[in-house]
Amino acid sequence: MQGDYVIALDQGTTSTRAIIFDKAASIVSTGQLEHEQIFPRAGWVEHDPREIWNNTREVIGQALSKANLTRHDIAAVGITNQRETAVVWNRATGEPVYNAIVWQDTRTQDLIDELAADEGVDRFRETTGLPLATYFAASKIRWILDNVDGAREAADDGELVFGTTDTWVLWNLTGGADGGVHATDVTNASRTLLMDIRTLDWDDALLEAFDIPRSMLPDIRSSSEVYGHVESHSLLRETPVAGILGDQQAATFGQAAFEAGEAKNTYGTGNFLIVNTGTEIVSSENGLITTLAYKLGDEPARYALEGSIAVTGSLVQWLRDNLGIIQSASEIEELARSVDDNGGAYIVPAFSGLFAPYWRADARGAIVGLTRFVNRAHLARAALEAIAHQTRDVVDAVNADSGVELTELRVDGGATANELLLQFQADILGVPVVRPEVVETTALGAAYAAGLAVGFWESRDELREKWREDERFEPSISEDERARHRRNWAKAISKSLDWVDADSR
Repeated sequence: MQGDYVIALDQGTTSTRAIIFDKAASIVSTGQLEHEQIFPRAGWVEHDPREIWNNTREVIGQALSKANLTRHDIAAVGITNQRETAVVWNRATGEPVYNAIVWQDTRTQDLIDELAADEGVDRFRETTGLPLATYFAASKIRWILDNVDGAREAADDGELVFGTTDTWVLWNLTGGADGGVHATDVTNASRTLLMDIRTLDWDDALLEAFDIPRSMLPDIRSSSEVYGHVESHSLLRETPVAGILGDQQAATFGQAAFEAGEAKNTYGTGNFLIVNTGTEIVSSENGLITTLAYKLGDEPARYALEGSIAVTGSLVQWLRDNLGIIQSASEIEELARSVDDNGGAYIVPAFSGLFAPYWRADARGAIVGLTRFVNRAHLARAALEAIAHQTRDVVDAVNADSGVELTELRVDGGATANELLLQFQADILGVPVVRPEVVETTALGAAYAAGLAVGFWESRDELREKWREDERFEPSISEDERARHRRNWAKAISKSLDWVDADSR
């Protein structure tokens, strides 16, 4: 094995990053570029796959240059990604046939309703662990095949391939149309509504239900193995690509939550709470998703329960980009601290409906409790509180499913720099919130998976020893105040429901 470093490619919803880690799991350098968020219609969210790939190449160069490193210093490449976002491209030319349809996109609700008509949204849950929802990739693939000229015929002829963005990056990184590896890992495959979570293979009945040719789909591999090597024209040429994890599973891995009962919450574009259930498949009775946590090489797969929240960090972006309340995301904490409370205002950011634990596609965003007293600072505070309240909703579901109360919550992601948010999170949960020293745990998890595959790190025990606490936020409000906040939040949620009718999508 060569190299003293591992590089992680984090292809996220709003940006693509390359982060280089050393043997101590410390960040050496970072490259980052945002990509355009494309909104052709209300409820539609797209990305340009070409821009994502171009940005990937550029951020690799940024990270290597900042650290004054070359490919000879890199032992392996790990990939982590926004999970359910669907890309369909021509296998011979490498050209996408349409923009990537993003996980937040709701255009396929009519198809979901049609599939759920007789047996409900749990029609495929026993096989997939998932409810029928626009969130997952299958209906997005189907939409492209049904709505892009020539796509259905090309797919039937074996000319088109599909991948979530990990697959798109891997395929291009390893040669693209000239021999690129067409594969994904179990965590990403488990987010398509097309994989049997027991066999870890594509399911023919699901493919038939969604009318998707099997020839389009990537090979399903473990989360930690050598998939291939970087092609010859890249700055990382000949470096093994050896780890793939969907972003939330990567963050869980980066938090060293390797065993049953261990959990984390990531604060990104959305929020995602994952609780490891080990080798046991646990079905939720309270609106959570059953998903893959990770699979290392030939080991048995590990599973998890997940609470997926669609809009958290993107609510802050909305305040910045759509309302102009702040000029940059980092300003929101200072603005929110300028008032003592939310002024009675609550924001329910159901821009794409409500995800866990409600799964209400008919919901839409609402701001309630407005009076003349409320100003932009109150709305900033209400936005941060909405992030914490949604997390409490999911934690309540986890506690109900497991029968065991979480005693602390490990957190990560960019928004954990906001200490007002983390303090309110502890207050509304009534348990400590713990931030690690390395909050970029999504990239770190991908680096860990790749490093384990090539012997850069020897074991999960070695990785567990690298986790270090940075700060602990203890609850500071009374039970009565917590109950008041939760009562008002429940009322706000109720006002967001039953908004979408068949003629108002």
